[in-house]
Amino acid sequence: MSPEFLLTQLLNGVQFGVLLFLMAAGLTLVFGVMSFINLAHGSLYMMGAYIAALTYGKTGSFALAILAGVVGLFVLALILDRLAFSVLHRRDHLDQVLATFGVVMFANEAVRFFWGNAPLYMDVPAWLAAPVPLFGFNYPAYRGAIIVAGLLVALGLHMLINRTRVGMIIRAGASNRDMVSALGVNIGWLTSFIFALGGALAGLAGAMVGPILSIQPGMGEPVLILTLVVIVIGGIGSIRGAFFGALIVGIVDTLGRGVLPGVLFKVFDPSVAAAAGPALASVGVYVLMAAVLALKPAGLFPVRYS
Repeated sequence: MSPEFLLTQLLNGVQFGVLLFLMAAGLTLVFGVMSFINLAHGSLYMMGAYIAALTYGKTGSFALAILAGVVGLFVLALILDRLAFSVLHRRDHLDQVLATFGVVMFANEAVRFFWGNAPLYMDVPAWLAAPVPLFGFNYPAYRGAIIVAGLLVALGLHMLINRTRVGMIIRAGASNRDMVSALGVNIGWLTSFIFALGGALAGLAGAMVGPILSIQPGMGEPVLILTLVVIVIGGIGSIRGAFFGALIVGIVDTLGRGVLPGVLFKVFDPSVAAAAGPALASVGVYVLMAAVLALKPAGLFPVRYS
């Protein structure tokens, strides 16, 4: 197992972690401020991918496809919250789970109805198609661009939450939304903005994943499960926790799937390794989550608004 292979897998893990962060950041804000459990967040990711792919197919412009995925999901999430989810903000969590799970099933069937089961694909833009030399080996430029874009979004979110008036209101709303409302802030529109921002981030993740994964109905559910793992590990409501938790989960998941089977083949009988490798790789992040919960039930980076 060469150093180049290990470094490539490590970078792939960081790239996957960045995509998970884009999902987790919006979802953890929604839960932290609104105390709203949104199982339909994966469907927003799926719709962002579809909108981007369809825009790319019509225009041939990758930049317009990304913009359409982000703006389209901001608007779609805003409409969804104001027309449907706003009545659930004060309801029990079980009601929220059942209602948003219904949205998941509706979204998957709607996608099948309009675009069928055949997967859609996006081409890597020509200016990011060639690999770039990195530490003595070539790495796909597009995957590197995803890492850079995710880090820029993380920096932007940090500045928004910690350095702006809107961020101050968001942090205050997470701490005591009733007091914020009493001070004259329209808490309904604040929560709708947070929900729409989360939708835009999910749309960005879905749009960027188009050139490296197939776009198909139900693609949001596996990502949603890992996103929830990220939030639990990082700490519910914490952007910093979402960032570091996503990187940890992305690296552990990628290295587990890429490296662990090869290690097992060197230690155990090939038939045992072939059976155990994929199974152990798939449960690695859940073992990690259980360990974190046992040692730090609030997550590695619990939110502390002040």
